[in-house]
Amino acid sequence: MSDPQLCFLTASDLVQKIKAREISAVEVLQAHLEQIERVNPHVNAIVTLLPDRAEQAARAIDEQLDRGEDPGPLCGLPVAHKDLVVTKGIRTTFGSPIYQDFIPDTDALIVERLRNAGAVTIGKTNTPEFGAGSQTFNEVFGETHNPYDLTKTCGGSSGGAAVSLACGMLPIADGSDTGGSLRNPAAFCNVVGFRPSPGRVPVWPNELGWFPISVQGPMARTVEDVALMLSAIAGPDPRDPIALPAAGEGFRQPLARDFRNTRIAWSADFGGLPMDPQITQVLDPQIATFAGLGCEVARGQPDFSDADEIFQVLRAWAFELKFTPLIEKHREQIKDTIIWNAEFGQSLTGPQISRAENLRTQLFQRVVKFMETHDFMIFPVTQVPPFDLKQPYIEEIDGVKMQTYIDWMKSCYFVTVTGLPAISVPCGFTETGLPVGLQIVGRHQDDWGVLQLAYAFQQATQFGTQRPQIAVTA
Repeated sequence: MSDPQLCFLTASDLVQKIKAREISAVEVLQAHLEQIERVNPHVNAIVTLLPDRAEQAARAIDEQLDRGEDPGPLCGLPVAHKDLVVTKGIRTTFGSPIYQDFIPDTDALIVERLRNAGAVTIGKTNTPEFGAGSQTFNEVFGETHNPYDLTKTCGGSSGGAAVSLACGMLPIADGSDTGGSLRNPAAFCNVVGFRPSPGRVPVWPNELGWFPISVQGPMARTVEDVALMLSAIAGPDPRDPIALPAAGEGFRQPLARDFRNTRIAWSADFGGLPMDPQITQVLDPQIATFAGLGCEVARGQPDFSDADEIFQVLRAWAFELKFTPLIEKHREQIKDTIIWNAEFGQSLTGPQISRAENLRTQLFQRVVKFMETHDFMIFPVTQVPPFDLKQPYIEEIDGVKMQTYIDWMKSCYFVTVTGLPAISVPCGFTETGLPVGLQIVGRHQDDWGVLQLAYAFQQATQFGTQRPQIAVTA
């Protein structure tokens, strides 16, 4: 088997082969390192690479297997961590020149759990500065390119992770999501990104422990690999006050399910968001796919009134807390959109914040009521296809002007403020060959159901098996 072929095996298959001793963890690592050497110079997705450290870890995995020990459910899988996640002894820049030489002295919880499950850390993946914005570029490492068209963006903020997966440079990757950062790059790169329920994957360290807007989660090329990774990173931790009590092992069960008579709400625009017609043209034919699975599909959506205000206020409040001290010391080194967002947060009054929380509660109740008669909701992930790499953000959609740098991501952050689990799964391509994602949203804390329906859709369509040409010819 050639290295590219090996690198495009599913994570589940790789684990099975390593545990069966059909191939060693070191051989799997070397194949991925060679794929990185071939492809990464074209896409700039992995920004810190640690081959020697990774080889030591892979050899340790093989030695465990030689002793008859089980290294864990992610046995020997190479992984690179988003450059927002602190990694002990490994450069972590947050995409900012302020931290371009920063080496943390601790690991984030998600890094600990991946390592304890047998994954092998090989480096870090690129992200926008401090993860702000769904376009992956920064002054430390530059731009990450979409592998399906190198002149286009890969999205963000988990853009380096999505590109690494699409190119076979990683079988699994971690990411985070506030306004769509697990879902948007997955859609733009034809991979799978899952935003779990808040608390499903505990977050530590975290200066906003009670804040349910931002989550961490898994990315992979298939739904079953996302579920496998989730099984290793989910589960309670006393350092996260909103951590859910259920252990992660349950996510390793078979995903197959009979969806006959399952009630689905289908909405192409959330009830009025501007949409690029290219997105709608790709998504609409998939109504027949869900009908073919036995689902009862009806057009409609809850009332998302006030979702924009809720998100904008709560995001600005968080930015004020996180970035005001940095802006005071390093204003000239921070991009203007972060400064704008933090200063918006500074201008907020107590009544504005309490109003946003009240509106969020009302929205949640409306959504819960709507989902009494619908098992799942289907939406577009993004309102536009991948756009020009040199364009920082979308300023207009279908003739409608965007007011801020994040307005074009409403199709993701409207879901964020509901607190519901959501996944981006490959849904096809535009006429120019750019990937489009489909977003499946489940009931409150029904992460398992979302994964099951995404798996059924994946098996029925197989859109995720189409590889970017650069990944197999570079």
